[in-house]
Amino acid sequence: MPIIHGINGPVLTIKDGKFSVAEMVNVKAMRGEVIALNAQNATVQVYENTAGLKPGMEVYGTGKPMSVTMRPGILGQIFDGIMRPLQKIDKTTYPVKILVAQGQPLHHGEIFATVEETPLITYKATVPPNISGVVTHRVANGDYNVTDPIITLDDETQLSLSQTWAIRTPRPVKNRLPANIPLITGQRIIDSLFPIAKGGACAIPGGFGTGKTMTQHQIAKWCDADIIVYIGCGERGNEMTEVLESFAKLIDPRSGQPLLSRTVLIANTSDMPVAAREASIYTGITVAEFYRDMGYHVALMADSTSRWAEALRELSSRLEEIPAEEGYPAYLATRLAAFYGRAGYVENLNETLGSITIIGAVSPQGADFSEPVTLHTKRFTRCYWALDRRLAYARHFPAIDWMQSYSGYTTDLETWFATNISPQFPMYRKEILKILQEENALQEIVKLIGSESLSDMQRTTLNIARVIRQDFVQQNAYDPADTYTALPQQFEMMKAIHYLMTQP
Repeated sequence: MPIIHGINGPVLTIKDGKFSVAEMVNVKAMRGEVIALNAQNATVQVYENTAGLKPGMEVYGTGKPMSVTMRPGILGQIFDGIMRPLQKIDKTTYPVKILVAQGQPLHHGEIFATVEETPLITYKATVPPNISGVVTHRVANGDYNVTDPIITLDDETQLSLSQTWAIRTPRPVKNRLPANIPLITGQRIIDSLFPIAKGGACAIPGGFGTGKTMTQHQIAKWCDADIIVYIGCGERGNEMTEVLESFAKLIDPRSGQPLLSRTVLIANTSDMPVAAREASIYTGITVAEFYRDMGYHVALMADSTSRWAEALRELSSRLEEIPAEEGYPAYLATRLAAFYGRAGYVENLNETLGSITIIGAVSPQGADFSEPVTLHTKRFTRCYWALDRRLAYARHFPAIDWMQSYSGYTTDLETWFATNISPQFPMYRKEILKILQEENALQEIVKLIGSESLSDMQRTTLNIARVIRQDFVQQNAYDPADTYTALPQQFEMMKAIHYLMTQP
């Protein structure tokens, strides 16, 4: 029988075990995952506090990889890093509408039943990947538990409302499509100057107090995604409490329903087990992929990937792996690439369209954007909203620095903006960015030799740039009239700025 041979924090050495890599195991009442094997021992990371464990305790293998179960009732709930609910899920049965008939062939990805999960979202039960067959039995419409058999196929496979999936394995899709439709956030500096596409990946690096969490909150509140997955990875407990309280009070501006009706919160604070923190972003992206497969557009907020990388570093050091830059493991870049690579605009197996947009906050120590997590994240994201401490301390929010930030989706989205808003939209955007860049150069001159050396045209440029900064780029999240600006209104503001620029 496999037994515990050694304990090093959340890392266990198991003797006499015949496991496979990535297999989920149970230790006492705790869950763990096999992360390394040799001829004599297996190494397991445990997703809970290992206090109370001791050598000689038995370990039980499950034969399955680390997985989470998706089911109706996830929306509006709060989970830890391995998908255990932090609140009781009260509803035991759900009103189910069956969409298939007896004798009908079913293929993987097809929708066979629906549940009105919340007033905003319909849960669509899909056939798991790699399963297909002919329906030999179906239940009548009615109330059922998430584990009750709903459909029986000709090979005796039974389908229920719930589905289990390994968190480290991306769910399959039929086709990956170009990301050429913007995710509208209502934040002017994002939508107009540095837009992100649905299915895109974005990094928000910034030092302490620069507004990373607030920026993600604004996007979560106002973006036109169908579902929000918010991962609080390694953040302070009081900050996560604030998130939970604020989300519980928010009303969805599009529907008038509580925002939690289309939100999943995964909370793994800094005082929770480090191994669960490492798993939390994979849990979140798996939940996002599950709803994407139903044909929904999902926005995933990871706050923050730096805390996840620190958990990865701690586990790596306990495994005595050779460290790379700043103590991070050599595979840090590979793990980041795998995470951000699961974003995308896709055609699902059931031929519906869905997307996952990943917006990851990065918290470099001392606001040093040259540290490994920020640099590697920059490699794998096409959108980069760099937060500036000077702007934040000057109470300029969002504190996105227009000189360091960029969006690689601008060219892909020009056709959409020109068609749906105005043909002049891309031109106005370029004009505004040009003015801000000219202002930056002129400010250097002013610092060196004073404003008296500037020409009248240059002074005009500085005045217009001030209007852009104070009235367009800056936005008050607490002002009901200013917290959200629709794209047509953003265009009218850009048009007014263009008028100022063209006056003699």
